Amino acid sequence: MEAVAEGLWGLADYQEQRGEIGKAVKCLEAICQSDVSFFPIVEVKTRLRIATLLLKHSHNVNHAKSHLERAQLLLKSIPSCFDLKCRAYSLLSQCYHLVGAIPPQKQVLHKALELSVSAGHEITVKLWSCNFNSQLANALIIEGDYRSSISALEAGFACATEICYPELQMFFATCMLHVHLMQWDDENTVQLAVTKCDEVWESLDPQKRQQCLGLLFYNELLHIFYRLRICDYKNATPHVERLDAAMKADLQQMQHVQQLARELDAVNQSLSRSDLHHRERSALSEKQARLQHQLSSLSTWSSTAKGSLEPAYFGNMKRTYGDKLELAPPPIDGEWLPKSAVYALVDLMMVASGRPKGNFKECAKRIQSGMLTIQEELVKLGITDGVREVNLQHSAIWMAGVYLMLLMQFLENKVAMELTRSEFVEAQEALVQMKNWFMRFPTILQTCESIIEMLRGQYAHSVGCYNEAAFHYIEAAKLTESKSMQAIYQIYAAVSYICIGDSESSTQALDLIGPVYRMMDSFVGVREKTTALFAYGLLLMKQQDLQEARNRLAKGLQLTHTHLGNLQLVSQYLTILGSLALALHDPGQAREILRSSLTLAKKLSDIPAQIWVLSVMTALYKELGERGHELENLEFQKRREDDLQKRLVDAHSSIHHIELVRATHLFVLAL
Repeated sequence: MEAVAEGLWGLADYQEQRGEIGKAVKCLEAICQSDVSFFPIVEVKTRLRIATLLLKHSHNVNHAKSHLERAQLLLKSIPSCFDLKCRAYSLLSQCYHLVGAIPPQKQVLHKALELSVSAGHEITVKLWSCNFNSQLANALIIEGDYRSSISALEAGFACATEICYPELQMFFATCMLHVHLMQWDDENTVQLAVTKCDEVWESLDPQKRQQCLGLLFYNELLHIFYRLRICDYKNATPHVERLDAAMKADLQQMQHVQQLARELDAVNQSLSRSDLHHRERSALSEKQARLQHQLSSLSTWSSTAKGSLEPAYFGNMKRTYGDKLELAPPPIDGEWLPKSAVYALVDLMMVASGRPKGNFKECAKRIQSGMLTIQEELVKLGITDGVREVNLQHSAIWMAGVYLMLLMQFLENKVAMELTRSEFVEAQEALVQMKNWFMRFPTILQTCESIIEMLRGQYAHSVGCYNEAAFHYIEAAKLTESKSMQAIYQIYAAVSYICIGDSESSTQALDLIGPVYRMMDSFVGVREKTTALFAYGLLLMKQQDLQEARNRLAKGLQLTHTHLGNLQLVSQYLTILGSLALALHDPGQAREILRSSLTLAKKLSDIPAQIWVLSVMTALYKELGERGHELENLEFQKRREDDLQKRLVDAHSSIHHIELVRATHLFVLAL
């Protein structure tokens, strides 16, 4: 009967290679459903193979789970088979993860860890222990138990240290950093985790680092998230540049691999001919061996485990060669995100780094590239026009959420970029896209609701609808639990109230600024502090407390320039400080400051900012009696005002304008 089983296994492999997954599963299930009994070990291997096929090529998680549960029962009667038992535990754990059954997943993993503890100290045992600790940490994160998750990762790190496996140590070090970034108890703890990653990474041989591409991307992205969180944009930039260079190098290598694969296919096809002369066949065989060796030399961890039952790719699609960024070797075979999502993240980081500096041309390219990648992946997940949240397979929800959240962040950056350069209609279209995606996937994109409200506020403010802008900002603050975001949205609302200009609005602005100003030093980084100082300085200037306004704004400008590098905010700070210098009878300083502000506003194509600066410069030239400069300035200001007016007319005449601006909740728009 073993020969029969081997024959059916071989036939299943053949059908899988042809893409006939249903037929491959039927071949294997014939063994499990046979009237003639096979040895339990044969049935166990078969059921594991079926589960792997189902997880790799379909959404049929429950079918895979039933095979694994049956395999576990059979394994209880078999005293040895440590490796098979571990594979069954690992696959079953991931099935429970996919269906969202975290308690049974944890139970399975604890049993698996008990098995590995009793199995000795061999390297394979330690590797499986690393696998189970990694999965357990992930399950605990989902439950919000960060402390226990860190403990599981520390146990994995200890195992990796015992077997002197620095790549695995780096895997667990980066995972711990990731958890600390999510939890963020205190900055010192996170800094220690960052330092640990740096130490382990530096301990790796340089050649080994190049081979650990998944770890390189993961480590660099986590470092960027950390730097952005503490508003250290300057030191985030080198990490972004390294990521971009690594992505371009990997794309180039993938093109090389694809070319080699095409050549190998052509050689194989030629070798299949029966009329080849001996010399020609010999030359082709040599070329075949050379191409196979070249492809093999470019292989990564996953390809070295070709015959294993690794539960690598869950559902939805067959991935092509090299389409996985492994974080660790078998039997972990883990990836943080699919390569396409990581590539989209790299594009997003380039946008996050470049937009505040006004590098809009490059940002537009990256936004387009990232969104195209995401939309292709969403189609593969079955998310086409008309598909809504309720239509998704449960096993596709997590990955759909990853791509949808990335898409929303690209659109958010696009809205912000278009508003900065006064492209109001383009901003409208991107914001409407965000609203439509949210309406289709409200649970997955729940955290985006406050962002959409905030962007509605930014749009309304940009087109001069200050009352409506304040409404949307306040709504956005109500919709988020983040103290940081609440503070920033309150400051945005305060600025809109200040722009309204009456005494009642100024009082409302002060009521919003005061609480944030008093607690601004308690936040991580300086983002909240710089916005609070800007709004408070602007309010003080309106109240004619000019010297105090100047002090606050000068402090805010220094922080913004040093830490954020946000040219738009720097330009706005400079314009107000230039106005204050003029009001305080310091025309020399006013001229210098305003010229710098105008240069930045031109770089950003920020037309309202240019008009604001030009109006102050006109007043400056008038006071100095420089009639020629005054007239020249007025002419340029008039051209800018005409341009802005045309853009505003286009925006107001759009069918989307009223629905975006009006003071109603987001869900009301869908009615």
